[in-house]
Amino acid sequence: MHTPLRTENISKTFILHHQNRTRLPVFHDVNLRLESGECVALNGHSGSGKSTLLRSLYGNYLPDSGKIWVRHCGEPVDIVCADARHILALRRHTLGWVSQFLHVIPRVSTLDIVIQPLLERGVARQKSVGLAGDLLTRLHVPERLWSLAPATFSGGEQQRINLARGLIADYPVLLLDEPTASLDKGNRNVVVQLINEAKARGSAIVGIFHDEEVRRAVAERHYEMTCEAGRQGAQDDH
Repeated sequence: MHTPLRTENISKTFILHHQNRTRLPVFHDVNLRLESGECVALNGHSGSGKSTLLRSLYGNYLPDSGKIWVRHCGEPVDIVCADARHILALRRHTLGWVSQFLHVIPRVSTLDIVIQPLLERGVARQKSVGLAGDLLTRLHVPERLWSLAPATFSGGEQQRINLARGLIADYPVLLLDEPTASLDKGNRNVVVQLINEAKARGSAIVGIFHDEEVRRAVAERHYEMTCEAGRQGAQDDH
């Protein structure tokens, strides 16, 4: 398997146990193929399943059917069937994730939050700190904040820390859930540069970008999410 990420007919339905086990279809028969060095933007109205699909690709949600193939250390791994140990290994070395919100342990410093993915890979702390400092500087996070826990930071500052953590390691596959939410234009431009640099290194990226300008600056293709089977597909974005 040479493709970094590929899905085969994955479907997802939520069962609302407190509402008489009502079944809520989210997406059906999603077939998505991603190549190294490209970005595919997920498009669709609110409720079309974009975030649920991203979480399924990261292993947070288990699809009802289908397969999610990820190339990990040169071998194909089906996330749908993988056990917890393999999921953790995928997240450490292959699957990067940037969500809309920063979820961290209280009282852990900004710098320690950002370098954690590198430390888990065995990168020396001194080198990790240097890389984190460069990235935080590019994202306009002032050095006076690096030693502080980000719980009281503004939404934009927290999002930039979230981005630094998600982009600090060279993940073969990156999953981005509205990475420029809460950011001003200057920082959005920095994020566009970082995403395009990741693509240049060979990362395959799937993202949700509600900012049309950002989407057009980073995505080669877009994938339309609908609630009707057979109407999903990849299309040129330019």
